[in-house]
Amino acid sequence: MMKLNPSPFQMIKEGTKTIELRLFDEKRRKISIGDKIYFVNTANNEKTLCAIVENLFVFNSFEELYKNLPLLECGYTEENAAEASPNKIGNKKKGVYHGNMR
Repeated sequence: MMKLNPSPFQMIKEGTKTIELRLFDEKRRKISIGDKIYFVNTANNEKTLCAIVENLFVFNSFEELYKNLPLLECGYTEENAAEASPNKIGNKKKGVYHGNMR
């Protein structure tokens, strides 16, 4: 079970966010293609979504991530995608799960 704030939760529900970005820590290293991930809305823990991991991408930096992924599928909108910058996040390694969000 992974927690999501209401906005990205709704974007996944609507199908506009199909890529979830997470720190590639020990817990996430256990995730494999085909796994089911259950997301819970932090504003209402009775609201949940299930996603199936279709792809797993690991980048060495946020700069690499931003160059290679469609930001609109990562939860950015037309309004804020132009302002998206790897410099605003840091330089930790990220894991990226591209899933079939249902």
